[in-house]
Amino acid sequence: MHDSFPTLRDHLLDPSGGLTYQLRAFRYRRSLWAGFHAAVAGWLSDWQPDGSTLVIVGPNAGHALPPGFLERFEQVVALEPDPIARHLLARRPDARRLRFDKLDCLSTPDGLALLAARFPDAAFLFSNVLGQVAAPGGSWTALLSRHLQARHWASYHDVISTTRVPDHRAPLRSATAPSLETLLAHFWTRGEIAVTDHETLHLGGRGAFSYALWPITPARWQVVEWVVNQA
Repeated sequence: MHDSFPTLRDHLLDPSGGLTYQLRAFRYRRSLWAGFHAAVAGWLSDWQPDGSTLVIVGPNAGHALPPGFLERFEQVVALEPDPIARHLLARRPDARRLRFDKLDCLSTPDGLALLAARFPDAAFLFSNVLGQVAAPGGSWTALLSRHLQARHWASYHDVISTTRVPDHRAPLRSATAPSLETLLAHFWTRGEIAVTDHETLHLGGRGAFSYALWPITPARWQVVEWVVNQA
C-alpha cells in the first residue's frame, strides 16, 4: 500500500455532481431516468465478479444502483467527492457494509495503479464517472489496460451527449465493439447528428458491449456504454 496518494476534495457545485445533480435526481429518477436505471440494474445483475470486496468509483448517491446491490459484497468502499452524495449513499438500507475512502484515483496518470495497490483484493465498479472526467496523460482505454487488465472491473460511462431526440430507444447489445457511426445509427436513423464525444467508446474490457440511452434532462440525451473486464 502506498504511504501517500492524491486525495479527493469535496465538490458541491460540479456540473456532473453536487447540488445541481441531486436536484435533477430528485426530479427525474422515478420518471425520466427510470428506463436507464432499469438498464443499469440489468447490467449489474449479470455482473458477478470474484471476491467479496467492491470499490465503487464515483457512485454519487447511488441513484442508479438497484436496491440491495451493495449487500452482495462483504465490504464496499466508495470513492465519492460530493459530500451530499456521501450522506445519501450512507443512508441506503443496503449500505451497512459501506465505508468511504479519500483516494482520488482519476486525477493522476498513476491513479489506477494506486487504486489497484490500495485495494489488492477488490473488484472495481466505475459508476458513470469515466465519461465525466478527462483521462490524465492519455486515454482511459490505455490507463485501464496498463493498470487494471489483471483485475475484475466494470464501467458504465457516457460515450456521447446530444440535444437531438433519438429515433430508436431500445438498448443495443453487440458481441463485437461497434464503431461510433454504427452506434449512432442504432439510435438516430435520420440525417446527421451533432454530438459531444466523451472519448470513452469501448474502454477495453472483454465480452459483449451494451448500450442504453439516458435522457439526463428532457433536452439532453446521453448514450451510455457498459463494459466488463474479467481477470
